[in-house]
Order: sequence, then C-alpha cells, then structure tokens
Amino acid sequence: MSAQPPYRIGLGYDIHPLVFGRPCILGGVTIPSTIGPDGHSDADVLLHAVADALLGAAGLRDIGYYFPNTDPNIKNIKSGLIVKKALEEIKKLGWIVGNIDVVVIAERPKISEHINEIKKSISELLEVGEDQVGVKATTNEGMDSIGQGQAIAVQAICMLLKA
Repeated sequence: MSAQPPYRIGLGYDIHPLVFGRPCILGGVTIPSTIGPDGHSDADVLLHAVADALLGAAGLRDIGYYFPNTDPNIKNIKSGLIVKKALEEIKKLGWIVGNIDVVVIAERPKISEHINEIKKSISELLEVGEDQVGVKATTNEGMDSIGQGQAIAVQAICMLLKA
C-alpha cells in the first residue's frame, strides 16, 4: 500500500425537482420563493451535495446510506443534521475540512443576495472560516429541466486535510 497524502478531494452532486408551495432552503437558509426543492428531507439540495463531497473525500458511502429516503423516521429531517453527521464521520477518520466550493445551478430562485448568509451558514456547520467556503450561482441557459425552471442542482467540491 502506498503512503496516503495528507489531503483528499471529494465531489458531491444533487438535484431535486422544484414544486410550488414547498419552502426553498439552500445551505440552511430559507430563500423567499413560491417554489422550493421537493424531497424526503427538507430537500436542501446544497447541503446534500456538501455532505456527499465530504463523505466521498473520506472514501465513505453517500448520504443515502446514512439517511435512506425510505426511512419514515427521518421524514423532513433538517439537512444541517446530515452535514453534521458527515462531519462527524470524517473526523472519526482523522480528517478536517480544508475548504468547500459549491455552485448552485438554477434558473430560479435567484440567490445572489443570499450568498453571504449561505456562506456563513455552511461555515458554521463545517466549523471553518467563511473564507474557506465558496458559493456561486449559475443558470443552465434555458436547457433541460434545470434551465426550464423545473429543477435545481448543486455541485460541491471539498478538500479534506489530515487533522
């Protein structure tokens, strides 16, 4: 077995359909909107991607393993708890978060005025400085279900460092 480098990189991705009348929670922040992501939990697509990036970097299973959407006991669970579990799992293996970078892909809702609040929320959940969190937003230029405003997706990448 070769020597393990003192860092790991992980990628997370999630997508949820958008529905009317559902709260829009992104990064632990409620965004004023008539539509929101649908899902078994609070459907915070951003935090789901963050959790999967952390777990993947540590070589662990995805969030569906820890929080199956078939479990009625976790219906409407707050996604911040999912991220806290992922953080706990990586810490058990001796890792800490170096940084995380996310991109929200959606035509709506617009999140630019909420980015600082989202960064603060993520940094608190991950126990890192706000300067270790990147949050960006883009559109899909009218293409596919995301571009037509029917879905929202997030990509997240993180670097873990040996504690």
